[in-house]
Amino acid sequence: MDESRRGFIAMGATLAAGAVLPAHALAADAPGTTPTQNLVATTDLRLATFSMPGEPALRTGAVLDDGRIIDLGHEAKARGISLSFDPASMISLIAGGDAALKQVRALTQGAQGEHPKIGDVSFASPIPVPQRNIYAVGWNYLAHFKEGAAMRDPNQKYPEHPVFFSKAQHCMNGPFSPIPFDRNVSTMIDWEGELAVIIGRRGRNIPEASAMDYVFGFSVINDTTARDLQQTRHGGQWFKGKSLDGHGPMGPWIVTRGALNHDNLKLQTRINGVVRQDANTGQMFFKVPAILAELSMGLTLEPGDIIATGTPPGVGNSMKPPMYLKPGDIMETEISGIGVIRNEIQAVS
Repeated sequence: MDESRRGFIAMGATLAAGAVLPAHALAADAPGTTPTQNLVATTDLRLATFSMPGEPALRTGAVLDDGRIIDLGHEAKARGISLSFDPASMISLIAGGDAALKQVRALTQGAQGEHPKIGDVSFASPIPVPQRNIYAVGWNYLAHFKEGAAMRDPNQKYPEHPVFFSKAQHCMNGPFSPIPFDRNVSTMIDWEGELAVIIGRRGRNIPEASAMDYVFGFSVINDTTARDLQQTRHGGQWFKGKSLDGHGPMGPWIVTRGALNHDNLKLQTRINGVVRQDANTGQMFFKVPAILAELSMGLTLEPGDIIATGTPPGVGNSMKPPMYLKPGDIMETEISGIGVIRNEIQAVS
């Protein structure tokens, strides 16, 4: 590993960690509401999966800068357009590639008539049922690696290559849906705000230089984690502690690759309005192209695959004393240029 690069990233990450220490409270929306979204004008598409009141069937839509959401299937039918993808499936839209995106742009341009606002609909995860496990990267922010040193072998060195693990499909949750808390399973539930990368085309042995050509877009995800299950109960193997049902909220939509500078986005996690993680995606040690190149070595990535790219410092498990989520807590995860997801921790039995 290049020591000068390590030092530079460590310095930036340490500054971000320091910004978290004097935690301050921000105003939060009431539970059960869609939080205010900063819809900055963009040439990128915001693609969502949602349902209408009284109509539980999910459909795909495009969120406009003015806060309206275009039901792609309904709009195409109204205009007599035959779509090249299934408007009820985000994975179908993603797999449709450039042709599908061209049709979506045509539907959003000059959309007439009444269209619901984002506060009028119910959002699901953009990809409600992933076709495979969610891929994830561990220890991708140096300061997060350092803050967890007390929980690891003291001889553990920073890895030369990305650390990969996965989260089971049923961990997927909606951007504003409650996260189940079963005290019979774990009471050490922690937060990990992350940038999610959505794969747009099939690839294997992807060259780092062309890796971004395989990216469809970006979303916000929280790698919510049961620390006891992750660290001790299963021999230190991460899978179970990362995979509890509903412990992977994502959304509120996918922002397609284009104008968004994914390598310079502000990332925050707030618990009950208090900032706990405050960083920039530019502090990731392994950048998105390197992650895709390493992950795809001998392993085929498919359209709709999700990669959580790692969390910055500020997790509850590393606080003194440690702090964990409890029923009634509100967890907000926000990335500039994408949006904010907001999940209440809810007791279940």
